[in-house]
Amino acid sequence: MAPKSEERWKLKICLAGEAAVGKTSLIRRYIYDQFEDRYTVTLGAKVTRKSLTIEDAQGRGTAHIDMAIWDVMGEKFLRELLREAYFYGAQGILAVCDVTRADTLEDLGSWKASIENVAGEIPMIVLANKVDLKEEAVLDRATLQAFTEGWDSTYLLTSAKTGQNVEKAFEELAQKVLDSVAVEA
Repeated sequence: MAPKSEERWKLKICLAGEAAVGKTSLIRRYIYDQFEDRYTVTLGAKVTRKSLTIEDAQGRGTAHIDMAIWDVMGEKFLRELLREAYFYGAQGILAVCDVTRADTLEDLGSWKASIENVAGEIPMIVLANKVDLKEEAVLDRATLQAFTEGWDSTYLLTSAKTGQNVEKAFEELAQKVLDSVAVEA
């Protein structure tokens, strides 16, 4: 069903990606506008909630969104163990890689497969995180563009430390989810 003016939506958004790519830090920046330099391992899964209001890009009115943001430990064994519970009912994915570690972009392929096995094809945006570490970056725009084109997706350069494109990432994904729901209607 297409979003209508002043309609309220409940969305389940999951973050995917290997350990230490910054998933928890991106959530903390988005929810609390804070950054913690110290690495904290996510144990299991954690759900954080945020309400937001966006103007529907298709001109259908204002959408009030209650977003449940799921953060999961980035270990491969846990992804396979908990994938049914974690990805069930997901409506959108922020797939996170670390621009200083090329393997984290490649590893998103197995995350995507796990997600699609449970949730089907849902809107996804790749976040190339830690762009504040310019001197250490090994992933460039051309590599990210080529990777996301193969997925019919987009990417954003983000930094949980500076806040670059963090809010935009969550809002763009919410818009993509609303657009996908409108297409299905």
